[in-house]
Amino acid sequence: MCGIVGYIGLNDAKEILLKGLEKLEYRGYDSSGIAVKNEAGVTIFKEKGRIADLRGAVDENTVAHTGIGHTRWATHGIPSRENAHPHQSNSGRLTLVHNGVIENYAILKREYLQDVAFKSETDTEVIVQLIEKFVNGGMEVEEAFRQTLTLLEGSYAIALLDVENDETIFVAKNKSPLLIGVGKDFNVVASDAMAMLQVTDQFLELMDKEMVIVTNEKVTIKNLSNEEVLRAPFTAELDASDIEKGTYPHYMLKEVDEQPAVIRKIIQAYQNEEGKLAIDYSITEAVSEADRIYIIACGTSYHAGLIGKQFIEKMTEIPVEVHVASEFTYNMPLLSKKPLFIFISQSGETADSRAVLVSIKALGHKALTITNVPGSTLSREADYTLLLHAGPEIAVASTKAYTAQVAVLSILANVTGHFRNLEYDFDLVKELGIVATAMEALCDSKEEMEAIAHEYLSVTRNCFFIGRSLDYYVVLEGALKLKEISYIQAEGFAGGELKHGTIALIEEGTPVIALATQAGVNLSIRGNVKEVVARGAKPCIISMKGLEEEDDRFVIPEVHELLTPLISVIPMQLIAYYAALHRECDVDKPRNLAKSVTVE
Repeated sequence: MCGIVGYIGLNDAKEILLKGLEKLEYRGYDSSGIAVKNEAGVTIFKEKGRIADLRGAVDENTVAHTGIGHTRWATHGIPSRENAHPHQSNSGRLTLVHNGVIENYAILKREYLQDVAFKSETDTEVIVQLIEKFVNGGMEVEEAFRQTLTLLEGSYAIALLDVENDETIFVAKNKSPLLIGVGKDFNVVASDAMAMLQVTDQFLELMDKEMVIVTNEKVTIKNLSNEEVLRAPFTAELDASDIEKGTYPHYMLKEVDEQPAVIRKIIQAYQNEEGKLAIDYSITEAVSEADRIYIIACGTSYHAGLIGKQFIEKMTEIPVEVHVASEFTYNMPLLSKKPLFIFISQSGETADSRAVLVSIKALGHKALTITNVPGSTLSREADYTLLLHAGPEIAVASTKAYTAQVAVLSILANVTGHFRNLEYDFDLVKELGIVATAMEALCDSKEEMEAIAHEYLSVTRNCFFIGRSLDYYVVLEGALKLKEISYIQAEGFAGGELKHGTIALIEEGTPVIALATQAGVNLSIRGNVKEVVARGAKPCIISMKGLEEEDDRFVIPEVHELLTPLISVIPMQLIAYYAALHRECDVDKPRNLAKSVTVE
């Protein structure tokens, strides 16, 4: 959601800002804009729609060495040019971009800005108008900025230009991600390191309620008490080449195909010199000592957490609860005496999950983050981190990050189980290797997945997914993938729940995709398929080799039953991809969605 870039240095800022915004397109947005500053003042270009539209609006003859840019995902006010960032104060002196949500913007507007004419519907404009009010009252811009920050409630990442100060970008952060990139004779601002890997891999992390004075030669970090904070830069562990689409038509398809390699990379990353799976001893000890584990996640990560619950309970004998982060924040259950919290997030910046993390840390509880992004907020603020090693995931609909989450959770459970002196009848390293090979075979079955999408989903307005046991959690993800990118109303259900209400929605021709990979419930799920067929449904059974029957539509390779979610999800991903493709949907950037959900 929403992206920020900024540049101050000796080169032309315009192209650096535009390229930075292009690298942030994956986060989801509905409008974009840049503001560049030179001797003539500040010039703003902004447009509703894609970065390509913004590029077309930018005057190529405008040359400036300082600027800020933004991609917006609408929260306050409709997607429009007027609501797009950057926003200016009424005099035009101050120009600002902002990520996050200012919860008390209406109060601030009423108490301080009744005499100000607003040009947008956004909460963001309140910030820039309030800073100008304090400047007009006699404060210097830095002091006015700090004073405004002390009044803001909610989340923010801010970059501010002052037309009367050619040498500075003012920056601040609270709850929303923001980094400062460090270079020789230049410095940059970015909400995601990927945006500025084009110019530097050295970044300074910012903590909540810090403000920064950025010039081309110096970065000064201060807290809101005006005390300077010293901090060393870190190296962003990202390969810019991994971000490119290559010959693939869409990032999603590329990322589906990368899953076998990701599994192999995870195996390698979590093996010790003896070839055995290993994780940091402190993590193993913390998990083992917990009397109950609480997995906190959202969306696809929540589905991975449901599977992780099965892994952890079966391999460690520790009870696990899985909670939706946005609900847990405001309705915390009665906790056990020695809980451990596991946060699962592709980006490590999920606002709902971070709100829970802040709450449970205040209670003194330990937290482990499983994330794809080293140095992300959830990683920095938790006690422990396990990385996914999936590489950048650009498509909004998560694929390889999901399977990486499931794989890492299996390793966490396996290593902890051995730590607790529990034994298993399988070698997880070997079984994950088999999974990677099976994934390759499934990724090569694109023509069959496209045929299924065409046969079952070309004209339908809705679709049901059913499964039992571990398959139930996978069909939840399959339904989410389909609705995310094809806009077909899709729901996943436990097979046995159909007759408790949902079967009333089955009518002639309704597609029902059933997953059958678990031997113990194989006959049960097939019985559920017969129930919907009797009501006119059009069934598509995807089974695992060894459990298949003659009329099954597709059979996936055999893997260890506990690890079937790692491969049974791939047909779901590809079916959703081709359904969206046939409907001419924007596969990588589905409407109304964002990759990194950085507001609650």
